[in-house]
Amino acid sequence: MTVREWVREREPAPPERLAARIDEVLGIRGEEEQGRVASLCLDAAEELLRELAARRSAGREAALDLLTVDALVTYAFEAAAASPALESTATAAMIRLAATARS
Repeated sequence: MTVREWVREREPAPPERLAARIDEVLGIRGEEEQGRVASLCLDAAEELLRELAARRSAGREAALDLLTVDALVTYAFEAAAASPALESTATAAMIRLAATARS
Protein backbone atom coordinates (compact mmCIF):
# COMPACT_ATOMS: atom_id res chain seq x y z
CA MET A 1 0.00 0.00 0.00
CA THR A 2 1.27 3.48 -0.83
CA VAL A 3 1.14 6.61 1.31
CA ARG A 4 -1.57 7.99 -1.01
CA GLU A 5 -3.69 4.85 -0.61
CA TRP A 6 -3.24 4.91 3.17
CA VAL A 7 -4.33 8.56 3.33
CA ARG A 8 -7.38 7.89 1.13
CA GLU A 9 -8.51 5.13 3.51
CA ARG A 10 -8.67 7.42 6.56
CA GLU A 11 -12.07 7.85 8.15
CA PRO A 12 -13.80 10.15 8.23
CA ALA A 13 -12.81 11.20 4.75
CA PRO A 14 -12.02 14.89 4.34
CA PRO A 15 -14.17 17.08 2.09
CA GLU A 16 -13.36 16.67 -1.60
CA ARG A 17 -11.46 19.95 -2.00
CA LEU A 18 -9.31 19.25 1.03
CA ALA A 19 -8.63 15.68 -0.12
CA ALA A 20 -7.53 16.98 -3.52
CA ARG A 21 -5.19 19.55 -1.92
CA ILE A 22 -3.70 16.91 0.41
CA ASP A 23 -3.04 14.69 -2.60
CA GLU A 24 -1.49 17.60 -4.51
CA VAL A 25 0.80 18.58 -1.63
CA LEU A 26 1.89 14.98 -1.08
CA GLY A 27 2.94 14.89 -4.70
CA ILE A 28 5.46 12.18 -5.53
CA ARG A 29 5.75 11.31 -1.84
CA GLY A 30 2.33 9.73 -2.17
CA GLU A 31 3.81 6.91 -4.25
CA GLU A 32 6.16 5.80 -1.46
CA GLU A 33 5.41 2.74 0.65
CA GLN A 34 3.05 3.06 3.61
CA GLY A 35 5.84 2.42 6.13
CA ARG A 36 6.98 6.03 5.70
CA VAL A 37 3.58 7.70 6.11
CA ALA A 38 4.50 9.60 9.27
CA SER A 39 7.72 11.12 7.96
CA LEU A 40 6.39 11.85 4.46
CA CYS A 41 3.20 13.50 5.68
CA LEU A 42 5.24 15.58 8.08
CA ASP A 43 7.67 16.53 5.28
CA ALA A 44 4.77 17.66 3.08
CA ALA A 45 3.17 19.61 5.94
CA GLU A 46 6.44 21.34 6.80
CA GLU A 47 7.06 22.28 3.16
CA LEU A 48 3.60 23.81 2.80
CA LEU A 49 3.86 25.59 6.15
CA ARG A 50 7.16 27.15 5.05
CA GLU A 51 5.46 28.39 1.87
CA LEU A 52 2.65 29.89 3.93
CA ALA A 53 5.08 31.57 6.33
CA ALA A 54 6.95 33.10 3.40
CA ARG A 55 3.86 34.84 2.03
CA ARG A 56 3.51 38.57 2.65
CA SER A 57 0.06 38.02 4.04
CA ALA A 58 -1.94 34.92 4.73
CA GLY A 59 -5.58 35.86 4.79
CA ARG A 60 -8.66 33.84 4.08
CA GLU A 61 -7.12 32.57 0.85
CA ALA A 62 -4.70 30.53 2.98
CA ALA A 63 -7.45 28.64 4.80
CA LEU A 64 -7.35 25.55 2.58
CA ASP A 65 -3.57 25.34 2.89
CA LEU A 66 -3.73 25.68 6.67
CA LEU A 67 -6.32 22.89 6.80
CA THR A 68 -4.04 20.82 4.58
CA VAL A 69 -1.11 21.30 6.93
CA ASP A 70 -3.32 20.33 9.85
CA ALA A 71 -4.57 17.20 8.08
CA LEU A 72 -1.09 16.09 7.07
CA VAL A 73 0.24 16.53 10.61
CA THR A 74 -2.77 14.64 11.95
CA TYR A 75 -2.09 11.77 9.52
CA ALA A 76 1.58 11.78 10.51
CA PHE A 77 0.66 11.39 14.16
CA GLU A 78 -1.99 8.80 13.41
CA ALA A 79 0.59 6.72 11.59
CA ALA A 80 3.20 7.28 14.30
CA ALA A 81 0.78 6.34 17.08
CA ALA A 82 1.37 2.66 16.33
CA SER A 83 5.10 3.11 16.85
CA PRO A 84 6.99 2.92 20.14
CA ALA A 85 8.85 6.03 18.97
CA LEU A 86 5.73 8.22 19.15
CA GLU A 87 7.16 10.56 21.79
CA SER A 88 10.37 11.23 19.89
CA THR A 89 8.42 11.62 16.64
CA ALA A 90 6.12 14.16 18.30
CA THR A 91 9.02 16.13 19.75
CA ALA A 92 10.85 16.19 16.41
CA ALA A 93 7.66 17.29 14.64
CA MET A 94 7.09 20.17 17.06
CA ILE A 95 10.67 21.35 16.63
CA ARG A 96 10.51 21.17 12.84
CA LEU A 97 7.16 22.94 12.56
CA ALA A 98 8.09 25.62 15.10
CA ALA A 99 11.26 26.33 13.13
CA THR A 100 9.14 27.50 10.19
CA ALA A 101 8.19 30.57 12.22
CA ARG A 102 11.84 31.56 12.44
CA SER A 103 12.51 31.14 8.71
